[in-house]
Amino acid sequence: MLNVLNDSGTFYVDPTSFELDTALTGSFDGIGATISQQGEDIVIVAPIKDTPAERAGLTTGDVITAVDGESTEGWNVERTVLRIRGPRGTDVTISITHDDGRIEDYKLTRARVQVESVSTVPPGGSLRDAGGQAVSGLGYVQIREFTPRTAQELEAAVREVVDQGARGLIIDVRRNLGGNLASTISSADLFLDNGTILIQRDGDGRETSYVAKSGQVAPDVPIVILQDRFSASASEVLAAALQENARATVIGEKSFGKGTVNTPRELPDGGALFVTIAQWLTPNGTLIDKVGIRPDIEVIPSDEDIDLRRDPQMFRAIEVLRGQVRAP
Repeated sequence: MLNVLNDSGTFYVDPTSFELDTALTGSFDGIGATISQQGEDIVIVAPIKDTPAERAGLTTGDVITAVDGESTEGWNVERTVLRIRGPRGTDVTISITHDDGRIEDYKLTRARVQVESVSTVPPGGSLRDAGGQAVSGLGYVQIREFTPRTAQELEAAVREVVDQGARGLIIDVRRNLGGNLASTISSADLFLDNGTILIQRDGDGRETSYVAKSGQVAPDVPIVILQDRFSASASEVLAAALQENARATVIGEKSFGKGTVNTPRELPDGGALFVTIAQWLTPNGTLIDKVGIRPDIEVIPSDEDIDLRRDPQMFRAIEVLRGQVRAP
């Protein structure tokens, strides 16, 4: 039946895994790795600091080929996450193919993973331009994922950096795979006092528009949003909302293109069938799923940038904001 549906958002989850699946709250029991889907592969985007995944040496680009001996062929991100997560103290074996072709099995003991949703600490510890000079007059906020607390944390973080003198703001959603939709809408609403944030189209074609109504945070501060190819789902909603309402300039790469709503339908055996019930559209009516959000300014790091740990996307964001606010 699932093959007939031909929908990557429709999949079966066994009773044990379904029992463990909960709404994003900012913490969970697992190995602590952010993952994404690239083509047919399930790929590690980054391990979370001080987690079993980081301590085991899992790195960006590692491909997960099996979980507890079961091949991940045909799996999507949601199914993989549900299979890897489990009660703290229990073990899970992850089969990994590295960039150099090596294949290794990692037996990891699950632990409580606490995810910090919002941070004001830039990569490397401080904002620096392409010449290595410290940057003043600009603020930086990273959103790692959208939890129910993110809008409140984001508002507090933005007010903090503005109070410290920021006249321009960088919001970084690179490697942000999404999360809680309600919190995402509230986050966008912080910066918009009118206009559409998101359109949701249900399976029967009915559309619901989420409209901004507050917009009291940093109304006169120009914003740049940084995104990359791993920015997905809720992070794409935020980027599109601010971009298409002319509230922010989006810099980086075309985003992932994950714009569907999946809901569990519990089955008699205690498992669940996750089914796609709706699609997300940008304020201008463009589908997000399998399309992604195109940046206003495309900046793709080169292999040399990556090897030397240079961040040309950040450098361009600083350049753009300096031009808008004439920051020193």
